[in-house]
Amino acid sequence: MNALPDTLRAIVGAAHVLTQGDLGAYEQDWRQRARGKALAVVRPGDTAQTAAVVKACAAAGAAIVPQGGNTGLSVGSTPDASGTQVLLSLSRMNAVRALDAANLTITVQAGCVLQSLQQAAEQAGFLFPLSLAAEGSCTIGGNLATNAGGTQVLRYGNMRELCLGLEVVTPAGEIWDGTSGLRKDNTGYDLRDLFIGSEGTLGIITAATLKLYPMPVARLSAWAALPSLDAAVELLTLAHRYLGPGLTGFEVMGHFALSLVVKHYPLLRVPFFDDSPAPWGVLLELSDSQSEAHARERLETLLGAALETGCAHDAIVADSLAQAQQLWDARESIPLAQAKEGLNIKHDISIPISRIPAFVAETDALLAREISGVRLVNFGHLGDGNLHYNVQAPADSDARIFLREHEQRVNTLVYDAVARYGGSFSAEHGVGGLKVHALEKYKSPVALSMMRAIKRALDPDNLMNPGRVLR
Repeated sequence: MNALPDTLRAIVGAAHVLTQGDLGAYEQDWRQRARGKALAVVRPGDTAQTAAVVKACAAAGAAIVPQGGNTGLSVGSTPDASGTQVLLSLSRMNAVRALDAANLTITVQAGCVLQSLQQAAEQAGFLFPLSLAAEGSCTIGGNLATNAGGTQVLRYGNMRELCLGLEVVTPAGEIWDGTSGLRKDNTGYDLRDLFIGSEGTLGIITAATLKLYPMPVARLSAWAALPSLDAAVELLTLAHRYLGPGLTGFEVMGHFALSLVVKHYPLLRVPFFDDSPAPWGVLLELSDSQSEAHARERLETLLGAALETGCAHDAIVADSLAQAQQLWDARESIPLAQAKEGLNIKHDISIPISRIPAFVAETDALLAREISGVRLVNFGHLGDGNLHYNVQAPADSDARIFLREHEQRVNTLVYDAVARYGGSFSAEHGVGGLKVHALEKYKSPVALSMMRAIKRALDPDNLMNPGRVLR
């Protein structure tokens, strides 16, 4: 093991094997919930080097922790404290390999930053629709490893739906090239889907072929103030009826969540917050292939119907791209505002859309009864049933003490409620190392048995991101 760093230097170059100095950018997770110590941080420059690194680590019996942009929220790409794990950073592997306009695909290396991919697609006249708050830092490999979602899953799906093929280095250091970009390939097991969402526990994604879409002629955003979460579900039903597949985003935000934005980002304008504060706000987006006038007419017709039926109190359509960006800035600033308010307990859950209002009502009341003074920050992607159901410490309390004393209890109450309502405790953030116990408790024993069998078959020595997803 002591000789392994020198072996790795021979493979990737001495400048790309880091063992000294401040390695916090690699060893500290994004939420600062955990910090480990790596034997070495290794930054291969291509797939062949990655395969050689994996072979060397396997020969030495050293575990590998793959890492992209290190923006994950479930402690899935941080080494443990043993100082024996190799952190494999894909940050140098950031190139766009090819763009096939006729096939509507783009092939990129795993270290390509999401925003760079979006820009490459846009420059060629296409849309890559995955959109996340961390898109300026997160990478495609990490997006695929966690099956990332974001604000446009409603229309385009998450990364699983956006991916047509992968290149993967296996735990044995072999290279599987499945980046052909075929939309139909019925030749056995779907290995692509096996690695997507596996969080680096079955192999290392080194490249991917992804779907592109024609750039919409018009994209319009609107904001509606609503009396209840039931009204938000009713508005979503109307939006499907009036907008059809043009509905690309449908975000719901609770009043307290928006109040944190107003408090910590006073320069941001939250519509209707001062004039007619409502319990809930909805931000929706329409993409249209005809014209902006056509899109505006459709959106205004929808909002007129919402006002007439009473499921919305007030509504506005953004008059410009700048105003639309202001609306999205208000939505995207909720997690940042919550962080400024103090440490909090995050939940990334999914519930059948029809059952979300009842879940929120029941769980809000349960938490208020069990833990006095808790503040609930509810927001998320209602269009695909994904809520970020977060719990803030009581006002004027010590948030660190609150988390230490109540986090486990809060998680149990929330996850038990999620299970009762037929949901999932992790909609898009993954399991990582943070939610392994939850997976063991709430996942079907049959499903767990199959997952463990796959892990043993592909990674019998448990060297790929051990302790993540599965114990």
